[in-house]
Amino acid sequence: MASEESPLLTSSTDAHKITHEVIYNRFTQGQKRWIVFIVSCAGLLPKFVAASFVPSIPQVAKELHSTHAAVSLTVSLSTFATAIGTLVWAAYSSFYGRRTMYLCGIPFLFVGSCGVAMSNSLWCLLFWQFVQAFGCSGGLSLGAGVIGDIYKLEERGIGIGIFLGAMLFGFSIAPFLGGAAAEYWSWRNLHYSLAAWSLIELLLIYFSFPETSHPGTLGIDKLKRRRWINITWVNPLSCLWLLRSPNLFAVMFASSLALITDYVLLVPLAYSIGEQYGIANKAIIGACFLPNGLGNFIGAPLAGRLSDVVISKWQEKRKGVWSPEDRLRVTWIGGMFMVPLSTAVSGLLTAYVGGLIGLFLNLLCLFVNGVGVVFVLNPIGSYNVDVVHSHSAEITAANVGVRSFILSVATALVIPSIEHIGVAWTDVTVAILALLGQGIIFLTIRYGDRMRASVDVGFSTIEDN
Repeated sequence: MASEESPLLTSSTDAHKITHEVIYNRFTQGQKRWIVFIVSCAGLLPKFVAASFVPSIPQVAKELHSTHAAVSLTVSLSTFATAIGTLVWAAYSSFYGRRTMYLCGIPFLFVGSCGVAMSNSLWCLLFWQFVQAFGCSGGLSLGAGVIGDIYKLEERGIGIGIFLGAMLFGFSIAPFLGGAAAEYWSWRNLHYSLAAWSLIELLLIYFSFPETSHPGTLGIDKLKRRRWINITWVNPLSCLWLLRSPNLFAVMFASSLALITDYVLLVPLAYSIGEQYGIANKAIIGACFLPNGLGNFIGAPLAGRLSDVVISKWQEKRKGVWSPEDRLRVTWIGGMFMVPLSTAVSGLLTAYVGGLIGLFLNLLCLFVNGVGVVFVLNPIGSYNVDVVHSHSAEITAANVGVRSFILSVATALVIPSIEHIGVAWTDVTVAILALLGQGIIFLTIRYGDRMRASVDVGFSTIEDN
């Protein structure tokens, strides 16, 4: 009978273990930390680019003689471009390599950022924002693939944690910097700064970032005849086919329900907390996002380290037998308590508690939510890399792509929901959805072996992890 302690597979020969160690010892610990730093800088860009634009929408609408609603389309368009970009860069990274895809994507970010800064019409702005978001979107999927390349199973969680923390921290500090730019500087100068940032990132990758894919695994390595330039068609939508696996789809959907709470609290922040507590200054409203980012930044490495400890403990408990769902056991800390409670309490505070006490408690809820969300997302991100290690970038891209679609729909419904049923009921409803997501994770832990056996998408064994 299947149980939550059923293994995926156990290890084999000592010779294979030595080969396995050699693959992960290609880089020193110092080199690994530098690689994680570079991919983390690239990983925070997609969320930063999209979120930093939101506070400047009124200023942009005024300069381009357009409406707020029309300019707000750029947010949805950026989400759409990110979803497409993550799939494209991840699919091609399995053929050409991680480093090559970074070097191909960042020039799109540079050109797009300059285009946004020089836009003089709404259509021009929309086009260049698509290019900008498409160019930097590879940072999401490629980063997880890189960390899977350089860290062993028992060390992977902390690397994913640092990367994920940087990504979500970028999302949280972006409104503050975007609001400060809109209030005291210029939204155009902010995008020129992003262009300069992209050039620095490009130089760092070109001069100090090695190819991390395991030797002999790239599609281009398997070509019998190599030209100076090899152009090959790779179907970017093939990444989505991995989600036909019930366990991979389940954790993707559960992580989306947890992440929705972040967006429901942050996206209408000016409309909810700003209006309730009389905050009109864009920079101050942007600063209210910071506790959530601080929670992400602190919680992500803690969740990663804890997931590494848990998977090692359970493997030791079974005398060397590995069950990948063990990593998901860490999610209950965030999914059962931090995420739903912080979301529901924030809604009630905003609706019924005024003054500085209400504002302080709301900011505390944002911090707790930031910690809780990464305690769900981090183990799931590491789990995805564990179970389909040879397609780590692709499964991350599939998660980001579908999750972006779900979040774009949810984000579009936040303001109408607050207007119709109020902020308290909106937040309580989302908190209940997050609890349902945690229930899905518990089912995956319990029946993960059956779910994997029902649809095999080429799951990894402990030998190739």
